[in-house]
Amino acid sequence: MPKKSSATNVLLYADESDANMMYATRFACPDPFIFIKTSRGRRIYVMSDLEIDRAKANSNAHRVLSLSDFTARARHKKGRTPKVAEVVAEVLRELRIRSVNVPINFPVAVADGLRELNVGVRVGPDPFFPKRLIKSDEEVKWIRQTMRTTEEGMAAAIDLIRSSRIKNGWLVHGGRRLTAERVRQAANEAIFARGCVPALTIVAPGKQACDPHEVGSGPIRANEPVIIDIFPRAERTGYFGDITRTVVKGKASDAVAKIYRTVLAGQRTGVKMIRHGTRCADVHDAILGFFATRGFQSGPIDGRMQGFFHGTGHGLGLEIHEPPRIGPGPAVLKAGMVVTVEPGLYYWPIGGVRIEDTVLVTKDGVKNLTRFPKFLEVD
Repeated sequence: MPKKSSATNVLLYADESDANMMYATRFACPDPFIFIKTSRGRRIYVMSDLEIDRAKANSNAHRVLSLSDFTARARHKKGRTPKVAEVVAEVLRELRIRSVNVPINFPVAVADGLRELNVGVRVGPDPFFPKRLIKSDEEVKWIRQTMRTTEEGMAAAIDLIRSSRIKNGWLVHGGRRLTAERVRQAANEAIFARGCVPALTIVAPGKQACDPHEVGSGPIRANEPVIIDIFPRAERTGYFGDITRTVVKGKASDAVAKIYRTVLAGQRTGVKMIRHGTRCADVHDAILGFFATRGFQSGPIDGRMQGFFHGTGHGLGLEIHEPPRIGPGPAVLKAGMVVTVEPGLYYWPIGGVRIEDTVLVTKDGVKNLTRFPKFLEVD
């Protein structure tokens, strides 16, 4: 029988879209593969015939094993096509590993199958790799690069709105009403052209913006706020960017202008508070309190949530939403974290205003990774 390991062995089974897999391997693979980090720190990949040579040439693996070989072994034992867990068990047996740590999103069927085969499977904490929360200089560089592309998308969206004209209360471009879909397309095309992949880009005009994650649709009215929230992922590195701006084509109403000034001041308040050791809840509560002192109440109003009713921000990296969350809770900011600061105010039927920057937490404050200017009205 294999000897039981006395230290932790890590097992992942996922593709490139999984943040833990991408962090551990830096290897982009569209199909799930097996990754093992032994208790001695050895990184082992088990790859299909399609990917094995590329993994040997381009990955950080100490060893690359053949999935076909272990599948054949399991098939021979079972007399049928083996399940994934049975193949993984063959690999672990070869490596003399009897217990593994897996992340909370590890496939349940594979975990249950391994347990049935007498492999100890323990679900690790979340985050599975705590070091993911503190970005290295290289990771910060990759996020900066994605932010530049994100800002190119924002510029394309706002430039299209700016180049429209107002006719009968609507924005018109190219002889037809300008829609949220066309603005979203302009942003997404700019992002795709620079090597990033957009997802659910938000262009929410008017009342639609009262639901903060409404992607937006239909023609855009003049003189009404439009929330644009862009958060693409870089194809090469896997790291996200995130930025939100709110603009009005034409003349903003006094109500919208006041909301915008208040959100901008609230965001500045939050950014000034952020530094190593700050409690996330304190940042969130300060902004919420500031809004209240300006007369902007939050909570259920006339049967719907209004005011400021989402978190102030979130961690950013290989996931668009990762720890820490800047909101209620015990999380504490640490130097090296990359977080968003994105307060907003939403009132029916006026619409919404949200302003978001992505910042790097430092010992004494922040480095703002966002360069795109903030303004409300566009000519």
